[in-house]
Amino acid sequence: MTITPSKLNTYLLFKLPSAYFTGVRAKHIDDTTCVVSVKHRWINQNPFKSMFWAVQGMAAELTTGALVMKKIRDSGKKISMLVANNNATFTKKATGRITFRCEEGHKIDEAISKAIETGEGQTVWLSANGVNKDGVEVSSFNFEWTLKVKS
Repeated sequence: MTITPSKLNTYLLFKLPSAYFTGVRAKHIDDTTCVVSVKHRWINQNPFKSMFWAVQGMAAELTTGALVMKKIRDSGKKISMLVANNNATFTKKATGRITFRCEEGHKIDEAISKAIETGEGQTVWLSANGVNKDGVEVSSFNFEWTLKVKS
């Protein structure tokens, strides 16, 4: 089964309903890139009338996590994945539609290959940047994913 934006959005509805109901939606996924967007609305705003940081975090994490899930599925191996660490920077009020993009599929390929070769757990840092409709960056997230081949 291939991972598509439609399947990811259905997954959100049943497995991560808080992301789904706050408007997080996958838009594109391929071997190198994942794109997720979310629109500022009443349900996902903070008291300052911009998007709550945690909603941005859910969208950003999905961009990186969906790529990891796709790469694991493509490898044909049973590999566990978990976020070990993360950080974020917020540079502008997040209003309107915010689009997050991760274009680091090659880093995941390297980590999975090394995990399969060595049998040892690997970590990989992936970034996702959120931009508004004008192309201005509003936030930047980094996630450290741990990958380990299951025995």
